[in-house]
Amino acid sequence: MNSRDLILGRVRRALADVPRDDTPYDQAVDRDYLREHGNRSVEETVELLAENLADYRAIVHRCTDDELPALLAGILAGHGSTSVAVPPGLDERWLSATDAVRVPDRGESTPYDLDQVDSVVTACALAVAETGTIVLDGSPDQGRRRITLVPDHHICVVRVPDQVVSSVPQALELLDPARPLTWISGPSATSDIELDRVEGVHGPRTLEVVLVSGEGR
Repeated sequence: MNSRDLILGRVRRALADVPRDDTPYDQAVDRDYLREHGNRSVEETVELLAENLADYRAIVHRCTDDELPALLAGILAGHGSTSVAVPPGLDERWLSATDAVRVPDRGESTPYDLDQVDSVVTACALAVAETGTIVLDGSPDQGRRRITLVPDHHICVVRVPDQVVSSVPQALELLDPARPLTWISGPSATSDIELDRVEGVHGPRTLEVVLVSGEGR
């Protein structure tokens, strides 16, 4: 008997006494959740996102679309980054003002290769204001999941207000569950039994989020 047969056998035994006319799984739990908490304007929702991102120790920047290339160049220079990982579909204009060496997202890149890269810049699928969460879905402007997990510095660009939703239920309605979703709430961190916080354990030690207003190009 292999592991699959063993697990399925346990499932069958666990369900043996469940009547065939029992409540279907998708109806067994009341899922009448609030779609958002409170009544907020679009501007207030964006402010809540910025507040919660900062509460999670992400560094938040704001700029217009025209200011974005200069801001990204300044962030990379301030971090001392001489190389930056770039998803294949990232808008080329975003990094037009930096001299950092572009490292393309390649399938053959190893974790060791990516660990030598100073920073990564990506877009996002959307951002959730109530939880201060950025969601990536592996689209061309975000790249493979590993390029946002191995480099120690992640810069994520969020277009406001278009990519901002209030709550997780609203986000789930918009996201494709078949895509490789990565939910990011602040830089990578964990705490031991003494509650000593350690950052950079299983992802970037530093997360910088740029909230960009204005029409995309």
